[in-house]
Parts: sequence; C-alpha cells; structure tokens
Amino acid sequence: MKKVVVRLKWINQAQFAGFYIAKEKGYYKDAGLDVDIRPGGSDFPSVQMVSSGSEDFGVTGADQILMSREKGAPVVALSVIYRSTPFVLFTLKSSGITSMKDLEGQKVGVKLGGNEELTYRAMVNKAGVKAKSISEMPVKFDLSPLLTGQVKAWPGYVINEVIAAQEQGEEVNVIYPSDYGINFYADTLFTTEKMIQKDPETVKGFVQATMKGWDYAINHPDEAAQVTVQYGDQLDIAHETKMMNASIPLLEADKGPLGTMEESEWSTLQDSLIDVGFLKKKQDLTAAFTNEFIQP
Repeated sequence: MKKVVVRLKWINQAQFAGFYIAKEKGYYKDAGLDVDIRPGGSDFPSVQMVSSGSEDFGVTGADQILMSREKGAPVVALSVIYRSTPFVLFTLKSSGITSMKDLEGQKVGVKLGGNEELTYRAMVNKAGVKAKSISEMPVKFDLSPLLTGQVKAWPGYVINEVIAAQEQGEEVNVIYPSDYGINFYADTLFTTEKMIQKDPETVKGFVQATMKGWDYAINHPDEAAQVTVQYGDQLDIAHETKMMNASIPLLEADKGPLGTMEESEWSTLQDSLIDVGFLKKKQDLTAAFTNEFIQP
C-alpha cells in the first residue's frame, strides 16, 4: 500500500464527503493506496502544503490554482468537485433585500482574500452596482453581525452558513452568483507537476477512487453524512445531512464524467480574476488543469 496525504480545503464536514466514502468503502485500498485525509484551513493552506512537497494532493478553489501558478507554485487541477460555486450572499427575510441592487447604501459583510471575495466582486460588477455605494465590513465565520443587524448581507455557502442561519430560526433571502451570470468552479482536487511526472499511476488511482467516492456520496447522501460525522468531534448529523443534500446539485456533472473540467469555464474564471485585479496576466490553462486522470 502506497501512503499518500490529501489536505482538504477546510475542516472536516460533508463538503468533503466523497473523500471519506472513498476511504471507508475501500476504494483507495482497491487502488493500492493508504490515504491520510487531513483537514485544512488558514493554518494549513493546502496549496502551500502540497506545492512544498510535504503532501501529495489537496483541495482548493479553482481561482487559487491560477493565482498560485502566477506566483510560481506548479500546481495542477485534476478534477473539479463543486462544478457550481456554493458561495452566495444572503440576507434576513425581514430586511427586504433580495438583489445586488438592493445593497446600495447598505453595509455588507465581505470575506477577504479568496474565492468568496472574487465571486462577491464579480457579482457587484455584473449587477452594475457602484462598488463605492456599498459599505464593506470584513467578516470571518461568526454569523452574529448579520443576526444582530450590524451588516445587512452575509457572504457564505448555501450548503453551510445559509443552513446555519435557518437552524437558528431565521428566514433568509439568497442572492445567487448564477443570477448574475457567474458560475466559477469551486473546490478542485489538485497535485503538482512533479507528482504527475514522477508517479502518474498513483495520481490516476487517487483521482478515480476519489470520484468514485463522490459518485457514491451523491447517490447515498444520508449514508455519506453518517460517514462524515465519524471524521469530526462535534459534527451534527442533521446539519451534515442538509449540507450533503444541498451539495448534490452543485456537484453533479451536466455532461461528461463527474469531475470533468472544461477550458471555457477556466477561461471565464481567469478573465474575472484579471478584471478584479487578482491575477496580473493570463496563465497557460492547458498546464493549469488536466482531465486525463478522470477517465478509467
């Protein structure tokens, strides 16, 4: 059994159920792999952990792949997990705010520095809203500023924070990026150019076992949530089940096998990154992603 490490994008939760399923169902084992699944977060940024060579695979936003390549990190996307972004802006129903235009003159929570900020700024651009008309407040993960009225809109995941607000008895209005023609690839499985060159068989085995895990999770969401809670100390089965079910439409492929990526989507993402100043110049997309390991 070959030992490999995968570093997730965030803490253990149903957002990564496919990985846990692949391990628990023996899909990794069948591929000859002993996989160590490690939670990520700001203290364990997956791109740095993998590009340094200390870990083998990681999950990050597709935007981070392009931004990291510009900075010289030779990372390559292997499959897209969330084909549609889970990111949304949402407001309390009582605010009456239902669109980007309604945010003019309001205070809005913004998560700075990543996929969330990029998507938010692209939504502002596409909606024709004057950015200066919105008062921005940097926020983290505690929903209190929204619930207490400090801010009128919150940046979060429809599969997580929206559910958390509803669990606290709040009715919410959700503003989707897709309403403004924006659909960026989100969680993306990646490795390094060196790993692909050195050990393509391991890469292939890992990618295919992972996508098999995701396929199972999509078709058995309740079981996927039950497996997920074994990976976290304080995970709530009801919340994880809701998260898994809310993820399914964002995970499913409209065409081609699960995980398949299209150059047109990467190109759109890249143009948006350049528009908002996150990327200085165009990257070679043919080097930034590959579908070759998804096909059996």
